[in-house]
Amino acid sequence: MKSKISVVIPTYNEEKCIERCLKSLLNQTIPRKNYEIIVVDGQSTDKTVKLAKKFADKVIQQKSEGVGGARNDGVKIAKYDIIATTDADCIVPKNWLEDILMAFKSDENLVAVYGIDNPIEKTLKSKLTYKFIRIIFKFGAIFNFHTLIGTNSSFRKDVFQKIGGYNNLPYLDDTEISFRIRKEGKIKCLKNLCVQTSNRRLEKNGYLSTLLIWSKGAIQLLLGLPFSNIKYNKQNY
Repeated sequence: MKSKISVVIPTYNEEKCIERCLKSLLNQTIPRKNYEIIVVDGQSTDKTVKLAKKFADKVIQQKSEGVGGARNDGVKIAKYDIIATTDADCIVPKNWLEDILMAFKSDENLVAVYGIDNPIEKTLKSKLTYKFIRIIFKFGAIFNFHTLIGTNSSFRKDVFQKIGGYNNLPYLDDTEISFRIRKEGKIKCLKNLCVQTSNRRLEKNGYLSTLLIWSKGAIQLLLGLPFSNIKYNKQNY
């Protein structure tokens, strides 16, 4: 496969997780020369940057605001035409990048691809929560309502830049960008494209309260209403 891909990962005080995430990215089914790893750090005060430099091709300091801004910064310096995003507390499967590239290669009208998440810490509460989220995603996709979740998404760089990248929102910037990018072409959910992600945000902020915040935000996006000023990024876990 000749296609190449850039992976962008935003970080903030992720010394507990970043090494595990990057090692999973080094263990892909495509040749290492066919992808680059870009870490965009939000002024971490721990060993995140030091650890990231062991594995990533580029480690830069974030200049733009928000998690979406960090991803925007990474895309700006990306070498390749396809961009994938994940988070520092995730573990990607071996075939992650290969499946993404195959999807884009098979359909030139495809502008974005995303998959599903599963919890790393498999408690009953987490499994039920992610199952519920998957049902919502599946239902939304029927009506072309997609969520390009930052943990498990990819897009064509030129289209991403054309629409201006992520907007600076306190949360659900990955849902908001879906509304804009779908006007440029097809979005596809790959059901077998599964990333493992940590439950730590849900554990810290509360499962029900987090789901309510996301649901409220989705309604606000649909109605064009402003978001509440909720501190959602740059938290320590």
